[in-house]
Amino acid sequence: MTTSLMAIALGAITIFGIAALLLETVFTSAADHRAVLISAEIAYAVQLVGFALLTRLRRWNVVAAWGLTALLRLGALAAYALIGLKAWGLPPVPALCTLVTLFFVTTLAEPWLIRS
Repeated sequence: MTTSLMAIALGAITIFGIAALLLETVFTSAADHRAVLISAEIAYAVQLVGFALLTRLRRWNVVAAWGLTALLRLGALAAYALIGLKAWGLPPVPALCTLVTLFFVTTLAEPWLIRS
């Protein structure tokens, strides 16, 4: 389990790096760059927790584990949109676009994780 989580963590870092660079070409101001970086850090932390839950619970019930990780991402997105943006003074469009994009891209890795 530890080896697959390490592989997922390294893969997620690669995916996040590429996506963050692409997003920073679209959002060009300093505030936008800050929002992209903070959103990437939050997405990475949430996805690692989600991948760990999925790895741990998939033997019990794959569909329930997958649903739980989806709820985790949804809750993180809602908390970030309702509380985090205002608390950190981030522009909402780049922050939320980055978070949703990174959640989506890394969610595509979940079927691979379930099969491994």
